[in-house]
Amino acid sequence: MPRDNAGPDFIEALARGLDVLTCFGSRRVPMSLTDIATATGLARPTARRIILTLEHLGYVRQTSDGVVLTPRVLELGMAYTLSTGLWEVAHPHLSDLVARSDQAASIAQLDGSDILYVARVEVPKVVSVRVDVGSRLPAASTALGKVLLAALDADALRAALDTPTRSAIIPRRAKTAGELEAELREIRARGWASTDEEVAAGVRSVAAPLRDGDGRTIAAVNITAITAEVDHRRLIDELLPLLLRTASAISRDYELIHAAPQAVITPAPRR
Repeated sequence: MPRDNAGPDFIEALARGLDVLTCFGSRRVPMSLTDIATATGLARPTARRIILTLEHLGYVRQTSDGVVLTPRVLELGMAYTLSTGLWEVAHPHLSDLVARSDQAASIAQLDGSDILYVARVEVPKVVSVRVDVGSRLPAASTALGKVLLAALDADALRAALDTPTRSAIIPRRAKTAGELEAELREIRARGWASTDEEVAAGVRSVAAPLRDGDGRTIAAVNITAITAEVDHRRLIDELLPLLLRTASAISRDYELIHAAPQAVITPAPRR
């Protein structure tokens, strides 16, 4: 069935293929053909042909228990991250932040009402928070998301929050529209956000914006800590200053790279 507002150049087959890839979401278990057909609203024969095509291209693999994604799917997300230059700029700074704080650090960008993790550096711990590049969380319940939402104007904020979440995570604490609005005003004024066990028990976080040369927020960076290991006072008094310096350094380097003249040098033909 044609999709709403789709023009004559819309390629339905491509859209269905992407629907199949995204229906896996945060699942880490194989999905049966019936699961995939149900999740996408596709007929089983159509879902089967798409799975066979994706398998041929190397994006999924069929096992005795069902269909699973392959690591090649990461190429789709990394193509975007690498095209912005953000990963190359941020990685050494994130690694340094993790070494100094002994906590994991991540970068995320806004996608509708969710945040999408685009970079992460872990620290080996017995107890840790499982987040992967490509993971989604509800923006309004995360420090990263609040920083990103606070950067939007009223119309863009309304549009983002009206977009249905694609995250499978249900926040532990739901805020009213008024509570969220008040919190975002405070975040705009002070320039950073924090959360305390809003998404998951035992986890607190602090986040700051990453900006381009025009001052626009392009992403957010955070430190995530286990509550039993880092109390709120230490998070704000000790780790937040490290985070703010890191955000400033990443933003500075990002702008330097993008401000530099870009040229494509074509080798002269051999004679």
